Order: sequence, then structure tokens, then C-alpha cells
Amino acid sequence: MNNLLRKIDLTSLRLFVAVCQEKNIARAAEREFIAPSAVSRRIGEIEAMIGLPVIHRESRGISVTPVGETVLRHALAVIASIEALDAELSQFSSGAKGKVRLVGNLSSIVQFLPEDIAAFQRIFPHVDIDLEEQNSTEVMRSIRERNADLGICNAIVGLEQFQHLPYRTDHLFLMVPRSHPLSAETAVGLAEIVNENFVSLGADAALTQLIAQEAINLGKQLTIKIRVSSLDALCRMVHVGLGIAVVPQQIGELYLNTLAVKLVPIRDPWAIRHLVIIFNHREQLTATASSLVNFLVNK
Repeated sequence: MNNLLRKIDLTSLRLFVAVCQEKNIARAAEREFIAPSAVSRRIGEIEAMIGLPVIHRESRGISVTPVGETVLRHALAVIASIEALDAELSQFSSGAKGKVRLVGNLSSIVQFLPEDIAAFQRIFPHVDIDLEEQNSTEVMRSIRERNADLGICNAIVGLEQFQHLPYRTDHLFLMVPRSHPLSAETAVGLAEIVNENFVSLGADAALTQLIAQEAINLGKQLTIKIRVSSLDALCRMVHVGLGIAVVPQQIGELYLNTLAVKLVPIRDPWAIRHLVIIFNHREQLTATASSLVNFLVNK
């Protein structure tokens, strides 16, 4: 019985199980769509490998020997394990199981992705999502260098090098202290506020670059009193009166009941930003990543 693992095959085991269950070689052959002689030959090969009989051939069928009972028990376990493997692998191919590496910009992570990912995982509980925050430029770099499967960023210069799909629309508002004269306005344009003192994110943030460029288009330069690394810190700086800030609407609304701030709509066209899902090639995405893309674009 040396090297049994190398000699025995799954087809022979499957046919042996069928014979044991049917108690008849002819009925087992009919069930498995194979000639009875081929089934008999497979059983003979198992017996030759083991060196002992696994069945007794009788006039009205077969009976299983004690050795055969042992082989049957292990054969059933092997087949069950293979079937479980097949079922689990099919989850990967259907997108129901696996891992997705996702990078997203701050706006998408704070405003939209928590709820969307939670909804996705209620449908696909066995999918693990590795989410990392990056600015939009870094998101593009991560996808280009294949350090992530999917990215979510603003529709900025460089987008054309990727395949991309629309995700969400991001509305920018002006956040000011409640005591600020601008808090009484129903809407503002950048031309009206460009001379104010601003609080902003870091210089490499897409939001900072957008506002700075729009100020340049007006022939102006923003006065930035302080830079911070998070939107939470940004809103708190406005709260204490260090300046005004441009923030995504849904983020600003989170602070209206906890900070002394007011949100004012920005009427300029640039204040409506489009978030997109980017990837290198759709056909190269795993089934799991593709399932996540389909889910997000249909939210």
C-alpha cells in the first residue's frame, strides 16, 4: 500500500462509492453513465493497489468487505472535502468570497464608503476589504502601480489613463463661524470670499489645490492662516474662529449640532465635484473586486 496517494484517483473512489451505495455494479454504472465493465475494472484496480478485496461479487449484486467499509468511509470523506473545496472556490469565482484592496480619498471615506461597504458586506459577508485613505493623486498612483485593486478619487487631471466609472457627487459648502457676517448669506461665490482668512487641508489635498487654482483664475491668492491634516480638525479650527473653510456638504453637516458653525452653499460650478471609481482594466479585476465595483456604481 506504499504511495497509495499517488496511485488512487478520485474517479475510482467515486465509482466505488456508487457501487457500495447501489449494491450493484450495473446500477452504479447506469448512475455514473459509464459501462459496467469499466466500473468493474476500476474496482479491480483499487483491490490490486490495496492487495485485499473491497467487495464480494454475488449473483444479485455485491456485498462490501470489512476492508471495503474502511475504504468507503475514507472515500466519502475525501469526496465531501473535494465538494466543499469546489463550493468554496465557486464563491471566489462568483465574487462571494475574497479580498479587495481599496484606496479612497478623504471625501469618499468620510461621506459615502462606510455605509456603502456595510451594505455590501451584508450581501457578501465573506469578502474582506482592505481600505486605505489617500489623496486623489496618491489614489491614482496606487492604481497605476497596482498597489490596490480599486481606487475612489475626484475626477481630476490624469483620470484619462484609467478605466473609470461614476461613483458619487460631492457638493462643497463654505463653513464659517456662526458669528461671521457670511453666516447670513444664502449662497456665496469664491469672488466674494477670496480675501478672507482660510483654514485648509495640506497643500497636496485635492480640495486645497482646487480652491487655490480657482483663486488664481480670479487673479487672487488665498490667505491660509493654518493647515491641518483632517477634516475634523479643519471644522474645529473654523469653530474657534481661526478662519473659514470649504468642506464637503455631508461632512460639514455632521458638525452643525456640535460646533458653532454655519454652512453656506457655494454657487460656483467648481463646487460640485464628481467622485469616480478607477481601475486599470475591468477584465483583469478579480470576481470579488468586480462585484464591489458593480455594487458601488449602482448605489
